[in-house]
Amino acid sequence: MKRLLPLTLALLAGCTVIPRGDPPPAPAQPSGSGTYTALGTEPGWTLKVTPGRLFYEGDYGETKIDVPRPEPRTTFNGHRYETARLTVDVTHGQCSDGMSDRLYEDSVTVTADGRTVKGCGGAILSPQTLEGTDWTILRVGEMDALADRPANIAFANGRVSGTTGCNRFSGSYDVNTTALTLGPLAATKMACPGTAMEQENKLLAILKGTIGMTFRNGDTLILTGANGRTVVLRRKI
Repeated sequence: MKRLLPLTLALLAGCTVIPRGDPPPAPAQPSGSGTYTALGTEPGWTLKVTPGRLFYEGDYGETKIDVPRPEPRTTFNGHRYETARLTVDVTHGQCSDGMSDRLYEDSVTVTADGRTVKGCGGAILSPQTLEGTDWTILRVGEMDALADRPANIAFANGRVSGTTGCNRFSGSYDVNTTALTLGPLAATKMACPGTAMEQENKLLAILKGTIGMTFRNGDTLILTGANGRTVVLRRKI
């Protein structure tokens, strides 16, 4: 039986919020040159909060509102920006956009010219489990993955499968908090041009036995083999 990574997951309908305890002492807000982004679907909308502006684009781009950013007001477990045309409520708690299976750190409600839409914002969170996820390989050891020989790893039905950019492989997997155990892996035996075989050999050398596992920025997974080399992967959505 596969063990889930210890990250709390809320199954959300329209971005249900999971409170994170008492309200924070100060509202989370963009600082310096940072930009906070949020988005929603049906109808599609996006919001950017910069240190100086609020920019909202709604109805799949038909509605655009660009106003100076006011100082945020602290609310329960979040904060609010309020202007004549645009009100933005940010509430801290895991949120699903309902379309891509991504999880975000905040639930966001926007009222634009009297019309209210709901969505998610902030950082993308790491998936709760590898099961049901698919990853594109970006880098193997010191070499970038070959653009003309795409490689990937997928986890489904208790099995791992993928392609090295040359041959396909599959096998069992087990996962705990920080480690992933693969194999034994079975692979096809097709010969490929030199660089593709180099990529394959390096990849399979890393994906042996128990390997370290680290998430970065939610959508990036770094696997570290016993030989100290890494594979960098980006999650497919």
